[in-house]
Amino acid sequence: MLRYFSKILCMILIISGITFITGRVNASCGSANCFLVTGAQEGIATPGQIILDLSYRFIPMDQIQEGSRSASEALVPRVDFEGGEIVPDGHSEIRTNNELMQLDVSYGLNPKMALALSIPFFNLRTHEHAHGPGDFTRQDGTSGFGDVRLIWKYALWVRARHLLVAGLGVKTPTGEYKLLDHEGEINEATIQPGSGSWDGLITTYYAYRIMPSRLDAFLSGSYQLSTENELDYKFGDTLLLSGGVDYLPSSGERPLKVSLQVNMRQSPHDEFEGDEVPSTGGTWVYLTPGVTIQATGNMAFYTHVQMPVYQYVNETNIVPRYGLIFGISYTF
Repeated sequence: MLRYFSKILCMILIISGITFITGRVNASCGSANCFLVTGAQEGIATPGQIILDLSYRFIPMDQIQEGSRSASEALVPRVDFEGGEIVPDGHSEIRTNNELMQLDVSYGLNPKMALALSIPFFNLRTHEHAHGPGDFTRQDGTSGFGDVRLIWKYALWVRARHLLVAGLGVKTPTGEYKLLDHEGEINEATIQPGSGSWDGLITTYYAYRIMPSRLDAFLSGSYQLSTENELDYKFGDTLLLSGGVDYLPSSGERPLKVSLQVNMRQSPHDEFEGDEVPSTGGTWVYLTPGVTIQATGNMAFYTHVQMPVYQYVNETNIVPRYGLIFGISYTF
């Protein structure tokens, strides 16, 4: 307990000192599905205001790496949940296409407080791997409802050009995490729709208006403190950092906003029954341009493209080729 408390305190101090954003939601959908700032839920919603954001995300993973270098084969271990052991070089990873549809809801409680709810209601992972030469299969993908996140946000500092928001939340084990593969065994933990664990969330947001109504600079940060699920599997704690700028070229009838951000995700090895699981965890850095069109006073459409800048995996594994996100937000 003391070890976890120390982790939380440390991350609060680190993130509070280095992250800021315009109060937008930092999407963290688990595994490799998304970890970028959508810009769809700005600041603390006014009392009684509801902001809905519906997004679709697509991440194809087919680049084989050893550490930060290209490799010819991604031999990864298989976790034998039934037998309680980690089987070295259990199969060779080939491809995983990640698709996600998520609904984000933000509700203003008072001028300084809001609740943010993330509902990944559609997860589809098309997975290809081989257990040996000529033993190829693409039958072990998964689909289903994901893990819901609830975050309480509070505006610590509000000025004409400054906004600082902190958040505390929880990730609930609402998603399936015991789906079976084509051989009737529990599938890979990293491609399940859910994690099966209750996890703690810490977030901070800060924004600075460089040119009011035209140019904003932002950074954001979040830390997910993972716990062990009923299968004795624990995902590595996850640190997300993002930063960038939003620019509004004009203020016409349908203003167009462009953005450029850098997104980073870092996590250590997962653990099974207290032992590290090889070929899990790593560091991913992306450059992400985006465009938002304000169709009406209440509705906006946006799209972002994630382009890998640096990707490091522990041991060997496959990494994303790129990431796409399309979304629509509406304010009531």
